[in-house]
Amino acid sequence: MPGPDTYYTRPMPQPWSKPLDVDRLSRGAAALDFAVELAQLPRLRTHAELLGGSVHGQVRFARESGRPVAEVVLEGAAELRCQRCMRPMRLPLSARVQVALLSSEAEASALSDGFEPVLAPGGRISLAELLEEEVLLSLPIVPMHVQDGRCPPLEAEHAVGEAAAEAVTQRPFASLGELLNHK
Repeated sequence: MPGPDTYYTRPMPQPWSKPLDVDRLSRGAAALDFAVELAQLPRLRTHAELLGGSVHGQVRFARESGRPVAEVVLEGAAELRCQRCMRPMRLPLSARVQVALLSSEAEASALSDGFEPVLAPGGRISLAELLEEEVLLSLPIVPMHVQDGRCPPLEAEHAVGEAAAEAVTQRPFASLGELLNHK
């Protein structure tokens, strides 16, 4: 048949979004590198202040006391909207955390210190789930510029704003005194 071939299917998921078998990865002491745009992580897409950014790093799996664990190391930056001035701001992101991958919430009580509990139902979890959690914990509740408690001024915007304010200043009652004296 002439014409282009068509292939109807959903897009393939990114490798970091596929559920992984944590037992197999921890037995093999696997180390997985990642580089992800924050807008591609499902729970971060709904974060209203997030404008963009990316993270990269590594997740190293191991076994500790017979339980699968992972060390998540990430670096990157998030572009957020400052809630004081509504302009974009850059927030560096850096995290190093050890998590215990639990198949049920009941296992959390037997968890040793130093590990954050993360639920991996059915012994499976995706890198996206691990990354989303750490990035969400790193983001401020209300993003604001932190330079001396004030937002940095935009020099050009500030100069234009002052010149425009002086050029357009109207005083509607300036001649009222003259009108009253002429009667």
